[in-house]
Amino acid sequence: MDRTHLIRAPRELHTPRLRLHAPRAEFAAVFVESLNHSLPGLQYIGWGQHSQTLAWAQQFMAGGVALINEGDCLIFHAFERAGGGYVGRIDLHSWDFDAPRCEVGYVGDSRVQGRGLMREAVLACVQLAFDLGVARVQALSEADNHRALRFAEQALGFTREGVLRNFERDARGRLGRQVLFASYNPALV
Repeated sequence: MDRTHLIRAPRELHTPRLRLHAPRAEFAAVFVESLNHSLPGLQYIGWGQHSQTLAWAQQFMAGGVALINEGDCLIFHAFERAGGGYVGRIDLHSWDFDAPRCEVGYVGDSRVQGRGLMREAVLACVQLAFDLGVARVQALSEADNHRALRFAEQALGFTREGVLRNFERDARGRLGRQVLFASYNPALV
C-alpha cells in the first residue's frame, strides 16, 4: 500500500441514507454555515474555535482537494440522500503505509445530531480504509471530550486502547491527554 492507493481511491461513497463526496468548491458555503452553527460543540477542534468566513471555507476546500490529489489523505463531505441536507466532514489522515494504518477525524453538523447519520458516514469511510488495505483505523480524542469518547467507543464500536499523555497540543495550545481508539480490519484479524 502507498500513496497511489489514496490517489486512486473513490471520491464518492454511498450508504443507505447518505452521499459522501470529496471536497468541492460548491460545498464551502454549506460547510462554513454548518461549522458556524455548530461552534458550541467544536471547542476541541483547532479551526472550530471561532466563526469562519466563506473565503476561509473556500481556501479550506481547496486545501483539502490538494491533500487528496497528493495522496496525503481522503476527505468526504456527507449529505443526506433525502433532501440533500449537510451532515458533516470525515477525513482519513496520518497514513502509515508500512503498518498499514490511518487515523479518522470527523466533525458533524449539530443540527442532525442523534440520528446516527455521522455514525453511518464515519463507518463508510472506515470501511473504505479497510478496503484499501489498512489493518487498523485509529481515532484520537481529548480525554475530557466525553461526547467524542462515547461516539468512538459506543457508536462506532472502536476499542479503547489507552491514554497518551503530552502527545499533542489541544485546540488552545496546551499539552494534554488523548484517548486512543482503534478499529481493526476484520479480514486481517
